[in-house]
Amino acid sequence: MSKKAGIGIALSGGGARGIAHIGVLQALEDNGYFPGVLSGASAGAITGALYASGRSPAEILDFVRQASLFKLFKVGLPYSGLTKLTYLREKLAEYIVADSFEALEKKLFVAIVNLNTGQCEIRSSGRLFDVVTASSSIPLVFQPVEIDGQLFVDGGLLDNLPVEPLRPLVDVVIAVNVMPQVEVPNKAVQNVFGIAQRCFDLGILANTRPSIQQCDLLIEPKEVHGFNIFQLNRYRKLYDIGYAAMTAKMGELRALLEG
Repeated sequence: MSKKAGIGIALSGGGARGIAHIGVLQALEDNGYFPGVLSGASAGAITGALYASGRSPAEILDFVRQASLFKLFKVGLPYSGLTKLTYLREKLAEYIVADSFEALEKKLFVAIVNLNTGQCEIRSSGRLFDVVTASSSIPLVFQPVEIDGQLFVDGGLLDNLPVEPLRPLVDVVIAVNVMPQVEVPNKAVQNVFGIAQRCFDLGILANTRPSIQQCDLLIEPKEVHGFNIFQLNRYRKLYDIGYAAMTAKMGELRALLEG
């Protein structure tokens, strides 16, 4: 083993499906593995920030359990029809002591998309809460977040599984993708909403493939596709799916680390 951190973990976006990340982290800890560097987009950025701050998987699950979907959707001006993620920012401040990447116990990288430049940015320093909130701002659902005078949205739009920043820092990169590629039936794409959702998903799938090729171990539980991105009330089942998926790959992880 080198002097790099042993394990780095990239956590994808996927709304409520991202609860599976918590199960993955718990399975790792139950087997004596503690990722030293994390990256994430959207839901993965939230879990990554909480874990990097020193919160245990059980405490992160408690964060989800206490989350109110009603409070999450606060309509705010000036973006008529879009909702403001003020509640998420407030919850982060309850669980994380300092609004700073530098104050985290573990290194964290967060993907956000700059609407002004059209570029994906990977942030790992400066103020934390605005960056995590921006990374979670699903376009056309939540308001963009202003940072340094520019507007940012969900990092998953251009990099839903940010593996690249981890590679130089760790020996083994685990990538957890909760937006797996699956075939959908005709009835899922027979109306404008279904088609729009499928097109959005396909865009994310396209930007995820290069990252999957860069990781050492892929955790991609297909079962999460049966849950929509707002089903926070199914947190226990999603957690269990993540736990089982990581447990099934534990032998491969040991081989990679020993090798």
